Amino acid sequence: MRGKPIFWQIYPSYVLIILLTLIATTWLFSRELRGFYQGQVKSDLAARGHLFEEQVHGLLTSGDRVAVDALCKDLGLRTSTRFTVVLASGEVIGDTLEDPDRMENHAGRREVALALKGQIAESVRYSRTVQENMMYVAIPVHAQEQVVGVVRAARAVKEIRWELTGVYRSVVFSGLLVALAAGLVGLYLSRRMSRPLELMKRGVEQFAQGRFEQKLSAAGSREIRALAGAMNVMAGQLDERIRTVIRQRSEQQAVLTSMVEGVLALDNDERIIHLNRAAADLFHVTPEAVEGRRIQEVLRKADLQRFVERALSSRSPVEGEIVLPGAEGDRFLQAHGTVLQGGEGKGIGVLIVLNDVTRLHRLENIRRDFVANVSHELKTPITGIKGSVETLIDGAIERPEDAARFLGIIAKQAERLNAIIDDLLDLSRIEQGETEKAIELIPSSIRSVLQAAMHACEIKAREKSIELVLSCEPDIIAEINPPLLEQAVINLVDNAIKYSEAGSTVRIEGRSDGRQTQIQVRDQGCGIDREHLPRLFERFYRVDKARSRRAGGTGLGLSIVKHIVKAHHGRVTVDSVPGQGSTFRIILSGE
Repeated sequence: MRGKPIFWQIYPSYVLIILLTLIATTWLFSRELRGFYQGQVKSDLAARGHLFEEQVHGLLTSGDRVAVDALCKDLGLRTSTRFTVVLASGEVIGDTLEDPDRMENHAGRREVALALKGQIAESVRYSRTVQENMMYVAIPVHAQEQVVGVVRAARAVKEIRWELTGVYRSVVFSGLLVALAAGLVGLYLSRRMSRPLELMKRGVEQFAQGRFEQKLSAAGSREIRALAGAMNVMAGQLDERIRTVIRQRSEQQAVLTSMVEGVLALDNDERIIHLNRAAADLFHVTPEAVEGRRIQEVLRKADLQRFVERALSSRSPVEGEIVLPGAEGDRFLQAHGTVLQGGEGKGIGVLIVLNDVTRLHRLENIRRDFVANVSHELKTPITGIKGSVETLIDGAIERPEDAARFLGIIAKQAERLNAIIDDLLDLSRIEQGETEKAIELIPSSIRSVLQAAMHACEIKAREKSIELVLSCEPDIIAEINPPLLEQAVINLVDNAIKYSEAGSTVRIEGRSDGRQTQIQVRDQGCGIDREHLPRLFERFYRVDKARSRRAGGTGLGLSIVKHIVKAHHGRVTVDSVPGQGSTFRIILSGE
């Protein structure tokens, strides 16, 4: 609920106090004025009555009624006063306004009755004679120490009211002028009091928006100046603290954002407090969309939830491995959980650091497979050589035919062993050159490389009656290392010849669209099942091990192709349909 501005709290109250004071003062003044004026009128009537009594005394004692009545009318008209002369019997013998003979006995009138007793009496009442309210003052007339009559002076009450109304009007007008002047003074004072507060309010609103450089003006009373000074000091301190907090938060955010490890902070209710970009990428979520929600709602990962429960229930750091199933294979995360503590050392949640070790797992698997495959590949020719030597030692050497056959086996297996070692050395050399960036790339013709590779494989192709078809424009130039790229193409063409049926065709194509250069080797062989394609370029990986060994392969040819292409900053792909052949593509970037 919005409160009223301080001006509208001060000024209306000030005006109300002024009006109430003026109304009360005017009422009291009017009351006192009315009483005072009525007293003055009564005193005046009494004075006039005494003067009239002195003039009418002789006429009254002589009994000249006509002269008394005439005197009443003459003096009454000249003084605007109604004079009435009443005998002790109550009979009226003179009156300013009426014929005495027509007037009733006045002995029962209150003021007359009191005056007949020797008192000066006054009264305000309705006159039946003139039919209006009158103010009377009755004075006794004495003769020989006896009251022989009463002289009464009177005025109409409405005349008094008219006179008072004029006075009241002047008083009210003066009061309004005073109220207006006081209102203007109050307006000035209220604005003078509220203006600094309004300026301070605007300044505080600027502070709330983070604009601490605008200081409050220290104007007004001593208290307001002191308040403005204190708020300016507070604003400076807040500015410094907020800048410190923002700087620290930015630094923390920069650290968390740049971390390759995923960081996930949860409270005791397992609600997500914060997660950095690496964690969001691991779980394929948006940080802003999941913060504040329970982890069970966002990440339905059983291993992760179990680890979170274990970390929350433990007082010491915990470690574990989390496996995240995915469409591209399982991801392995090394998790480290630590209790988050508040300012009082009380646990407020848990911090989980996630390190993606999927690549390490895969490398470890590759290493194990490589060791096993190398051992197996080397063991096969060594076993053949050993078996042949043992057979020769046992006496086969004495039989020329058997000796020749076993020596042929030894020579073949030694050649195979030499081929494996040569391929391993080539692979090691290529990897080392790729790592040290020692492989030099120069602008060269792609067609000449493809022709050299085709010539190197022609003899083997003729042995199986396989036709090699080259299709490449002579003007295609790319940044390459010709000997290495030629070796990669030879390996692809050699594989295509090995796994193609006799009499088929192997096509070697080269094309460029200006952005990238593509080399394609397509055969009409047996093809490869889809399940083998992702691992086809691994070392010693064979789709059909028996057939590969019969064909004389070492299992390293495609792996060598992959690393040669990587050294050229390109990539190699394969498309294959069982029974319809395979297509290998080397794609080199044009940049």
